[in-house]
Formats: sequence, C-alpha cells, structure tokens
Amino acid sequence: MILALALAAAAAPTAAGPVVRTDDGPVRGAALTGGGAVFRGIRFAKPPVGPLRWRAPERPAPWTSPVDTIAEHPACAQLVYGDWNRAAAQTSAEDCLFLDVRTPKLAGVGTGAKPLPVMVWIHGGANRAGAGGGTVESKITEAGIVLVSVQYRLGALGFLSHPALSREQGGHSGNYALMDQQAALGWVQRNIARFGGDPRRVTIAGESAGAQDVALHRLAPASRTLFAQAIQESGTAGFGVAPRSLAQNERLGALIATTAGLPAAATAAQLRTLPVDSILAAQDAVDVPDLDDDSFIWLQAVVDGHVLTDTPAHLLATGKVSRAPLIAGINARELTLHGGLPAATATIRREFGPNADRAATLYGLQPGGTPVTDPRLGDVTVQLANDLTFRCPTVALSKALTRVGVPVWQYQFDYAPPGGTVSHASELGYVFNPAKPGEPPLAAYWANFVKTGDPNGAGLPHWPAYSLGKRGYVAFEQTGPVARTDLRGAICGLRDMP
Repeated sequence: MILALALAAAAAPTAAGPVVRTDDGPVRGAALTGGGAVFRGIRFAKPPVGPLRWRAPERPAPWTSPVDTIAEHPACAQLVYGDWNRAAAQTSAEDCLFLDVRTPKLAGVGTGAKPLPVMVWIHGGANRAGAGGGTVESKITEAGIVLVSVQYRLGALGFLSHPALSREQGGHSGNYALMDQQAALGWVQRNIARFGGDPRRVTIAGESAGAQDVALHRLAPASRTLFAQAIQESGTAGFGVAPRSLAQNERLGALIATTAGLPAAATAAQLRTLPVDSILAAQDAVDVPDLDDDSFIWLQAVVDGHVLTDTPAHLLATGKVSRAPLIAGINARELTLHGGLPAATATIRREFGPNADRAATLYGLQPGGTPVTDPRLGDVTVQLANDLTFRCPTVALSKALTRVGVPVWQYQFDYAPPGGTVSHASELGYVFNPAKPGEPPLAAYWANFVKTGDPNGAGLPHWPAYSLGKRGYVAFEQTGPVARTDLRGAICGLRDMP
C-alpha cells in the first residue's frame, strides 16, 4: 500500500451513484464533483478458485442488476513482507480479479465531450505482493485522464508452472498473472468508452514488478494490440536476471508442490486442493536455483511458450516488440546488494564476465582499491545492486528499442524532500499528484505523455528523446529537471542485459 499512502485524499463522493453498463453487467460507482466518478472493484474475470486455479482467466458470468462498486476490495492472496504490504496481505483473498476506474467525466457528460486518454496502472510488489486498491484516489485524473488500476494473481498462484498443469493445458503453464492483466486490458478495450475513455489511447504503466509486467506485454504477441504507449518505472523485462525456461519453472513448481506436502507426481487436481496459505509458505521456503536473492523468485521472466514465446533479450534483439512509445527510468537509489560488501567482488566476476576486471576498477574493488562512494548514488554496494538490476537493464532496453525505431524517453529520479532520501518507489507520489513549488513535475510530464505520446509540454524543461548518439535522459534532481547524457555509460557499456 505504498502508493495509497503517497496519494492525496480523493474528492468526497456525492450521494448519487452513477450507473455504467459494462458488457458484463451494470456497475454503480460514486459520483464526484465536477461530473467525475470512481468505481472500485469491478469484476473483470471469474474468481480464479477451485477448478479455475492455475487456468487462464475467464469472463465473469453476466449480471443484470447494478452491482455496487464503491468500497475497497480484497488484494490478491499474499503473505506479509513488511509494513508496506501489511494491510493488503491481511485482507487478501484468492478471489481478487477486480479493477478500479476513476474518470473526470463519464461518457456523454457535457456538450461536445471527447473521449479521454487512459492510463492503466499495474502495481508493483515483486509479483508476489501489493494491491491495486488506492491508486484511483489520486489526482492525476484532474489532468483530463481516465485512470484504471488492475489486480492480478500473485506469487505461485500467478506464475507457477508444473508438469501436470502443462499436460492439461496444451504443453504450457505459468504466467497466469500476465494473462489476468491481458484480460483486464481486454476489458478496457471493450468498456472504457462508457467511462469517458478512448480505447485507442491507452497507456499501460507500472512500477517495479509492475514495470516488468509492462515490459513483458511489449514482448507478448497477444498483448501488443491492447495499448498505445507504455511507462516503466524502476523495472524491465528481466531486471538483469536470466529468464527461466518452461522446464526450469516446472521443476521449481514441482519443488514448491512437494514442499507444500504433495507427492512428486502430483496431479493438477491435487495441486488445486492445496490451501492457499500452504502454497504461499512453500514458495517462500524453497531455494530458487541460480538466484542469490530468493525474493526475486517471480521476477525472473518465464518463457512459457504461450504468453512469452522467447527470451526478452532475443525478442528485443530481433525487433519482435511493440512499437509503442515508452518512458523508462529508475531512481538514483533503489535497493541494496544481497550479501553486502563481502558479495560484491564475486557478483562483479559473475555478472560482468570478461569485463569483470574493468568493472572492478570502476567500482574501486580491485585488490588494494578503495570502494567508490557517491554522494547521490550511495556506497559501492548500492551502486552495484542498482546498476545490475535497474540502471543498466534500462539502458540496454533503451538502446534495443531505439534501434528499431521506438521513441524512448529515459529518466533518473533523484529528488527527496528535505531530510528524506531517494529509495525504491520514491517517485510514485510525484507521478500521481501535481507538483508543489520546488517538487519535480513528474505528474505533468506523465500526463502529457498519456495524452500525446510525448512527455514535453508548455512550461516544462525540455526532455530529449533517447538516441543512440547522445543517449539523452532527464535527471529529476533537487534543483529541478536537468537534461543529461549517457546514464552510467562507463559501467553499463560493460554489460548489455535487459
């Protein structure tokens, strides 16, 4: 619920409840002053429970009487990982495939009303936690945007593959969470005009794991027609980590199943009898092969052969990717290196390969060297973790997309209020709420991009598009947005992995 805490309070709903007829059935929301409305908890798929667990999402059964969509709804099933997701976890449930809509003006309200551009938000949380609730309480809709926030199955419920599931599903399994998001985007295409939105101008956006999912939709054949633009905040298709094949994810799924108490040759029916708590506990108990940090278990892209047909690196290299314009960036500081300083040298050797000596020199980690500390980017462990996981993958993505003609605007967020520090998700409050004097105008840039496909606009410092020559980006610094070039070029030139 980091985002919900960062958002400003919503305008108070009026007593009247507007009804919108979706193609599944009518929903009643809460009217807002000025002609807008908010709808919380519109069901876009059947509950993925019982026989529908670990299956592609299905359209809900149609209804005829208006369903109230005015109150908060459960997050998807998850464990508590800290205060940031405690509230979501304590109210979470397996029946969770809902989306929220906030619109400044319903369809047909006012003379000459034109459909508005749409921003669809995919929340973060390592693909194992977080919630869509709270996002639609933000003020970004005041810029003339329809905002949609979606939920999707998390953790093993959303990403598990297993031989028994693959056998019943045509030779593939996993990535159910991405299918949930595709189903929600399909709902937007069919219905958003009824909420005042333009289905031809849909921007998908997300932060952290949500940004990874956005990036994967750029690569997934079934997703590419569902959006026109994209925003990735602190996340790429791979987070700099090698993807898992279907076979690898099946072996991991089998390990999770046996850890949860099932036999090695468990059937799909047996898998679906497991209690949710047992599944979630088992996913956190296993040692994930080839991962230093097991919390990244669902941040490895899974090449299942159905949703994702090839590795992100190969799809990007061959140009098999959406041509939708993109904003992509990172925060100056995000996370710390798993294992700390003692793990730094081994990490460099493994991750930079033949360029390891040069990288070690740049970080000051050659024998006898002094580890480099930067007043903005942090100590060497913070720099290394964020270069490998966020900065260099974003640079690699920008290069790959630019080569095939995709417009890219790259950024690094490096602003903190007095007494604060920059960290993972620091930018969210500035994305969803208008800037106060002295604050970075992310909301204005984002709104321009959603409306036009270009973040630039009147009254804003120019944000140069990324190019292979200048490699321009904007740094959102304490003194304001500054155009710079070649983000972390010396380091990221040694490693090209999205």
